[in-house]
Amino acid sequence: MTTSFLHPALLLIIGAVLLPLIREPFRKLYLCSVPIATFVAVLALNWQPGVYGEVVFMDRWTLTFARVDNLSSIFGFIMGLMAIIGTIYGLHVKDNWQHLASWFYVAGSLGVIYAGDYLVLFLFWEMMAFASTFLVWFNKEEGALAAGYRYLLVHTFGGVLLLLGFVLRYQATGDISFTLLNEQDTHLFTWLIMAGLMLNAAVPPLHSWLPDAYSKATVTGAVFMCAFTTKTAVYTLARAFAGFDILIVLGVIMAIYGIVYALMENDIRRLLGWEIVSQVGYMVAGVGIGTALAINGTCAHAFAHILYKGLLFMAAGAVIHSTGVCRFTELGGLYKKMPNTMVFMIIGGISVSAFPLFSGFVSKAMIVAASFEAHLLWAGFLLSMVSVGTFLVAGLRLPYLIFFGESRCSDETMRRAADPPWNMHLAMLVAAFFCFLVGTYMPFLYDMLPYRDTTFHPYTSYHLSETLQILFVTAIAFVFLKDRLAARPTISLDLDWFYRYGGRLFLWLAERPLQWLDNAWGAAYRVVGLYGLMVTARFWAWFDWHGIDGLVDGSALCVRAIGRRLALVLQRGHIQQTIYYAVTFAAIILIAYVCL
Repeated sequence: MTTSFLHPALLLIIGAVLLPLIREPFRKLYLCSVPIATFVAVLALNWQPGVYGEVVFMDRWTLTFARVDNLSSIFGFIMGLMAIIGTIYGLHVKDNWQHLASWFYVAGSLGVIYAGDYLVLFLFWEMMAFASTFLVWFNKEEGALAAGYRYLLVHTFGGVLLLLGFVLRYQATGDISFTLLNEQDTHLFTWLIMAGLMLNAAVPPLHSWLPDAYSKATVTGAVFMCAFTTKTAVYTLARAFAGFDILIVLGVIMAIYGIVYALMENDIRRLLGWEIVSQVGYMVAGVGIGTALAINGTCAHAFAHILYKGLLFMAAGAVIHSTGVCRFTELGGLYKKMPNTMVFMIIGGISVSAFPLFSGFVSKAMIVAASFEAHLLWAGFLLSMVSVGTFLVAGLRLPYLIFFGESRCSDETMRRAADPPWNMHLAMLVAAFFCFLVGTYMPFLYDMLPYRDTTFHPYTSYHLSETLQILFVTAIAFVFLKDRLAARPTISLDLDWFYRYGGRLFLWLAERPLQWLDNAWGAAYRVVGLYGLMVTARFWAWFDWHGIDGLVDGSALCVRAIGRRLALVLQRGHIQQTIYYAVTFAAIILIAYVCL
């Protein structure tokens, strides 16, 4: 156990605070240096597993800021790498506040990954929520402010569930360590903690915030958001709830649910948001299976997902950045205007579709194989079939509607369309390279997995033939169904209405019934309460004047009169009266002494 170390999150926080002080020509160099230094700190921390940064808080709790093991190392690695890619992608952004919010967001994610107890976890969990909210608000477009408020309220609610679960667990066990919970001995705090974590993982019905917020975030902010929030939640679920059967069912539902809604979307980033819901479903199911192979598959898929989903959001952001358009009904035929962006989007699309030689082929296969290995045939079959929808949505429909389909672009859109700046190119190139590296050189990923003794070989003849058949049949189906899958000017809402109309209902309650009750209470208080208070005040004023003051003043006058009388008697020299008063005074003193 070591207590002296440099937490990677601290570098990002300090870097964010100092960023406004940095001026050109050093600004871009500084923007690149901070995440690179953070990544180096992650590598240094991962190199020596153990417990770091233990602090005794209020003489009762031991806070652990860094617990480094195989599980936290792989998530820390990919998040540190994605911090570099995301920052490079946003180098052209002049607004320092966007970079500041992004770095605080990544710092919160790294803090959660390395947290060894629930208090530290909650601290960084809330940092993530609040920092990422600003990535939505900074967009300044119509609907971004409302989406940000909805996002913040939902995640604040999730944080409250977490906090309540942590408190109840501490009351029950006296322990705040962030460890695996027992499925055979569940309590109320077990389900509260799970619900709080599942909200960030976008598990239905706690998912609607994701496509709502991600579609309204800034171009660069969406790249960060797609990589960190849900994957951080997957990590916490793997840490605390591995082997919980309910997660298998929820994960499979997620995978199907997300694809169905992605097929209906007209907005580029909402489609990708629904695709995140689907792919995270694989990870949640893997956590629920809980075997060594399943946990390895979950970690591998989270690693691969951050890369290819980041690439897809970067390519989509490049389109939005260049054209100012985000709806498929206003795009099409851009392959000549944005050829490089097209290539990168196709690479991201075939990666998420589990195409051989790319990252998704390696990672997704592990989870499906773990399902069959655990004799969960229904889960393995359904997750395999979801691959059809994934390729249909991300590998075919997405690039087709933007680059190859019938052009629905306005003259202004077509005139503005062009490949993005060099920094966006570089970021997409790095992400595309790693998508290919993970899919071809498997030791790069496998050597970082939690259970390194568990072997899996994706490039078998059976798996290759199965995957190619699924992809081929899906491609043929798309050729015949592409008109049915064409973009339509609609907005797909599922459970969005719940918190949209729920928010309106809350405002109505606050403005109407609650305001009326407040006014009525105020009037009643003025008529009844205030009048009664004034009457009571007058009584006590009278009592103070005539009662207490009268008693005190009367006593003083009585004492004064007795004193004068006694002095007069003594001066006269009447011995009988003097003896009488002396005895009386002595008796009073004696009685007071006995009684008191």
